[in-house]
Amino acid sequence: MRGRSDGSQKRLLTSVGVVAVFLVFLYVYFGSKGNGESALEYGSRSLRKLGSSYLGGDEDTDLGSKQDESSSKFGLEYGDDGIIPKSFPVCDDRHSELIPCLDRHLIYQMRLKLDLSLMEHYERHCPLPERRYNCLIPPPPGYKVPIKWPRSRDEVWKANIPHTHLAHEKSDQNWMVEKGEKIVFPGGGTHFHYGADKYIASLANMLNFTNSNLNNEGRLRTVLDVGCGVASFGAYLLSSDIIAMSLAPNDVHQNQIQFALERGIPAYLGVLGTKRLPYPSRSFELAHCSRCRIDWLQRDGILLLELDRVLRPGGYFAYSSPEAYAQDEEDLRIWRAMSALVDRMCWKIAAKKNQTVIWVKPLTNDCYMEREPGTQPPLCRSDDDPDAVWGVAMEACITPYSDRKYLILFIAHAIVVFLSLKASAYNMPV
Repeated sequence: MRGRSDGSQKRLLTSVGVVAVFLVFLYVYFGSKGNGESALEYGSRSLRKLGSSYLGGDEDTDLGSKQDESSSKFGLEYGDDGIIPKSFPVCDDRHSELIPCLDRHLIYQMRLKLDLSLMEHYERHCPLPERRYNCLIPPPPGYKVPIKWPRSRDEVWKANIPHTHLAHEKSDQNWMVEKGEKIVFPGGGTHFHYGADKYIASLANMLNFTNSNLNNEGRLRTVLDVGCGVASFGAYLLSSDIIAMSLAPNDVHQNQIQFALERGIPAYLGVLGTKRLPYPSRSFELAHCSRCRIDWLQRDGILLLELDRVLRPGGYFAYSSPEAYAQDEEDLRIWRAMSALVDRMCWKIAAKKNQTVIWVKPLTNDCYMEREPGTQPPLCRSDDDPDAVWGVAMEACITPYSDRKYLILFIAHAIVVFLSLKASAYNMPV
């Protein structure tokens, strides 16, 4: 029996080796089909493009000259001994919370013609060179060394974020509580007063995930939380080995992202407005919106289509809102229109309970190809790059999957399943 088991293990290891060589062949073969360049050449070209874009040049511009030209922009000066760092003064205390490209006062002063209904005033608008401060933002008076994670999930120093209006405004929703020198976060939110942990477990149960864990045994790892508040949803996902990017605008609750960052939770100031989110396509396995007050139906569903762009094949959108249970006529109207929109986008309801619905995105292009001609929203143009994001305008179209990438993904997934089944037969880990 021992010799037979060893022989089976050797055959399995040989199979794994053959499969690995096959996957490498697929990657090199399909990667070399585009415009006659190999995957390695494509990657090198992409890096050059990224570098030149960062320095404000074109893809084929010589980076050496651009770096020389731009060095002064980044606080560098040339001396006899080479490059010398340049010192910057500290801004005065009035600017302790200045966010240069998201400075609403500056936007008003510049008299920019922005469409408030499209949230353009919450998008990035950087000052002209002559209006830049060129100084270092100081910490607030009495600033303390931040509390370390994981304690920071539940409490931070009030002196570091001297704003307590949210604690009073959201006191009935358990967002945060002022206690002496600290601000404490009970883990509540507008939709989950009794704690984000219980809410997250309820989402996992709705999807029938093992052990009420949204991680789903490692299959769900990245989440986009839209309209995150103080990011308690993202905070409680970290213990499940899930990284959430929490997103909120610099609006009347302007300090909510500061609280999130002080707690040690990945977050950034941003909005679903007119520009694409700064993430390539298929970046997240789940998008979440809990009472985020977003009109998903505006402009032919363009905001929902942006979520579709950043969701991976088979990704989920968890939506908790009164429309999900439609108790009055207006909610019912919104629910019907939203249901019709996601149906045309080929999303299906994975689960629905009380005020929460979870949609799932298709795994393949099949549903898109089977739609009636002229169905809205349309598929994006073939020359549209779904991974181009910085300053790129959103479009009300569906991003289909690349046939080449999908083929490799499908084959790789099938091989992993095959190896898992074969290994389980020999009681071996993979």
